[in-house]
Amino acid sequence: MLDTAYSIETPEGIDLKAQAAGPVPRILAYAVDVFYRSLILLALGIALAFADRAGMGIWLLCSFLLEWFYPVFFEVVRNGQTPGKKAFGLIVVNDNLTPVSWGASLLRNLLRFADFLPFGYAAGTLSMVLNKNFQRLGDMAAGTLVVYRQAGGQRPELPKVAPLAPPRGLQLQDQLAVISLAERHGELSEARQRELAGLLEPVTGKSGETGLQYLRAVGCWLLGSR
Repeated sequence: MLDTAYSIETPEGIDLKAQAAGPVPRILAYAVDVFYRSLILLALGIALAFADRAGMGIWLLCSFLLEWFYPVFFEVVRNGQTPGKKAFGLIVVNDNLTPVSWGASLLRNLLRFADFLPFGYAAGTLSMVLNKNFQRLGDMAAGTLVVYRQAGGQRPELPKVAPLAPPRGLQLQDQLAVISLAERHGELSEARQRELAGLLEPVTGKSGETGLQYLRAVGCWLLGSR
């Protein structure tokens, strides 16, 4: 059976889940981005028409930058979403579901030339169809994937505790584990939650119910509660 669910387990025993995006919404998102880039180039062409050869040189340079670095800029600076991906609720992340980095985004986009071969993104489309997580060649090389962004209104109810700032030096993977624990507090038994909180005792310095309540408070802080 076709299953687009993607999940990983952190070293702390927390399951992180996402829904992989298939070829159709990704192709539509790419078409939207091409449309926006074309509008920008059209406007530049009109503005630079009077500059003769210099204007043509500037237009070609801008065309190159838009083609290869437009997606990189938006994916890193705008939370993994180009305008096209945002229109379809998609987001680019690392394959461990952490935010995509400059290096990974640059690699996955520079390798679009391989996905284009032999023409019309045939290799990339075939790769997505044959890959269970719908990764194109650039995604597999960079260790990234495209998933659906969870709508804000679908966020589960958070624990009713006063938020606390995380301890200094809390690693990104530990932050993701704490966030997952806070979001799933209604799904897991108290015993299981205390067990998971115990795994982070070396980081928090707290154990048992005290450690669990502390992690819930930190999770609420990381999710934006103040």
